[in-house]
Amino acid sequence: MQDSIIGLLLTLEQIYFFMLIAYVLMSWLPNARESFIGEWLGKLVEPYLAPFRRFIPPIGGMIDISPIVALFALKYLVWGIIAIVSFIIPG
Repeated sequence: MQDSIIGLLLTLEQIYFFMLIAYVLMSWLPNARESFIGEWLGKLVEPYLAPFRRFIPPIGGMIDISPIVALFALKYLVWGIIAIVSFIIPG
């Protein structure tokens, strides 16, 4: 059971990771975020990115590094949850 929970967590984390990457890359393409997929990704990703953007200002007013910090935080969050699951559910 522990392996299936960890596998599910890792799969969900990878999906969300790639959604974040896709959303960030869409900012480089004109009008990509206004497309159906861009708006859909925005609804799923912006609530997670908003707290990071609130505390991390853009560098030079242009370069937003908050998605990078958010990606690292996502990885550490999932690792922490996996550690807790491994501790609570033996074997």
